[in-house]
Amino acid sequence: MDKFQEHLANYQIHVKDDAEKRVAFIREQIDGPGLGGAVVGISGGIDSAVTAALCVRALGKERVIGVWLPAYSQDVHAEDAQRLADAIGLNLVTVDVGAAFDAIVPAIEGVLPLDAKTKGNTKARLRMTVLYAIANQKGYLVVDTCNRSEVYVGYMTKGGDGLADINPVASLTKHEVRILAAELGVPTSIITKAPSADLWEGQTDEQEMGFTYEDLDRLLITGETRPEAKERIEYLHRISEHKRSLMPEI
Repeated sequence: MDKFQEHLANYQIHVKDDAEKRVAFIREQIDGPGLGGAVVGISGGIDSAVTAALCVRALGKERVIGVWLPAYSQDVHAEDAQRLADAIGLNLVTVDVGAAFDAIVPAIEGVLPLDAKTKGNTKARLRMTVLYAIANQKGYLVVDTCNRSEVYVGYMTKGGDGLADINPVASLTKHEVRILAAELGVPTSIITKAPSADLWEGQTDEQEMGFTYEDLDRLLITGETRPEAKERIEYLHRISEHKRSLMPEI
């Protein structure tokens, strides 16, 4: 067993304690200031599933709103969002941002054309607008779903899924998130599905990043990975520093 596998095996042993630590963190952040509850954007993927499950454990299903935010999304993600809601008792609502996307993109393209990536990021920012509107109205906090692996390489949209009030999974690599997901009762279809931000049809995280989550998590956990992957990972980490830092001021 190498260092990477040993680390994951050790996390598996302690996953129940880790889940309770994260549940306690959510309670502290919500109940400490006397806030009403939590809003979580549900993508049909594993990170939002784990985040929602932790919130339901911490606050009870009456104080957590999961929001499915389709924008020409694939049916498999909608189906997995509902499977999650059924499995953990999540109050799941739907706000389709497709019409807003259809309205805003042509308006922007009156100034300059947008490529697929920019259009995808625009979807992510529209989704966060909805989450904050609901949280604002309810007196809730928006809970982030970005894991340690994504944050390290800046694989989140600034002003979109990279924007929230608290994050209970930011210290977990993608592999650790999968272990925690099983502990929390997340449906298998979500755990085993290829990770995707659902920004355009057929998009997957690993294809877009140019390396696998194993490449990335091995580097984060052991300090070593395939040389070609390490070069790409460190490049993305360097150019995405602005996403992890407060806005520079003078």
